[in-house]
Amino acid sequence: MGKYPILIVSILCDLIGMASFSIPGIGEFADVIWAPVSAFLIAKLYPTKMGKFGAVISFIEEAMPGMDIVPTFTLLWIYTYMINSADKTKTSSSAYSNVYEEKTKDIDHQVVDDASN
Repeated sequence: MGKYPILIVSILCDLIGMASFSIPGIGEFADVIWAPVSAFLIAKLYPTKMGKFGAVISFIEEAMPGMDIVPTFTLLWIYTYMINSADKTKTSSSAYSNVYEEKTKDIDHQVVDDASN
C-alpha cells in the first residue's frame, strides 16, 4: 500500500478512536474494544519496529480515559513518511558525497603520480 492510502486509513482510524470519546457512557466500553483493534491495525499498517512501538502506545492511549484525542496513527505516519524519510535522504546524500570525495581524491593522487613520473 502506498503512503497516501496509509495516511487516509490512519486519519480514519484516528477519527474512529476520537468518535468513541464523543459518545458519553458508551465511549469507555467502545475503548475496551477499540484499544486492541487499533493496536493490531497500527502494527499491520506500519510493519517496522516503530510500528510495534506505535501499537503499544496506541493500545495504552486508547485504553486510558481522556486520551482519545491524540491522533496516534497520523503521528506515526508523519514520523514514518516525513521525518524518518527526510533523515534517510540526508544520510544517502551525505554517503554519496563521501563516495564522490573519495573518488575525487583518488583521481587527484593519480594525476599527481602520473605527472611526477
